[in-house]
Amino acid sequence: MDLTFRVTARIAKPVAEVFEAVVDPAELSRYFTTGGAQGRIETGATVYWDFADFPGAFPVWVTEVVPQQKIVLEWAANDGPPDEADGQIADAGYRTTVTMTFEPLEDGRTLVAIEEHGWRPTENGLKASYGNCQGWSQMQCALKAYLEHGINLRDGMYK
Repeated sequence: MDLTFRVTARIAKPVAEVFEAVVDPAELSRYFTTGGAQGRIETGATVYWDFADFPGAFPVWVTEVVPQQKIVLEWAANDGPPDEADGQIADAGYRTTVTMTFEPLEDGRTLVAIEEHGWRPTENGLKASYGNCQGWSQMQCALKAYLEHGINLRDGMYK
């Protein structure tokens, strides 16, 4: 079982603006990281994200950045307690990989694709992957609303 997903969204802004809204912690904090973001997303950096629905800043390891094209991140799998059926210790220090790509479209919009993979093929891994798929879909919706209309969709959503 390969626990991988990919979500996409079209943002009506040029690639440079969309990319900057993701890599700049001040911008990211305005629409996604409801508890704030610390550190600019750059190759080799460790940044910290905090969310109202998952309180407490946690590390995000940036493994690759190609300006205005691609961001590759790793973070803790956070797949919860061990599955009783398989006896594996869940979240025993393993990470998943998130790859974001930014593609300019002919009409001036940007196609943002986010893929995540690396969960253990367990019931908890499957549940965690579904949760993150939902989270990245929300991130894309929030990014679109913020850049196109100046609205923070996540403001007050989890408190």
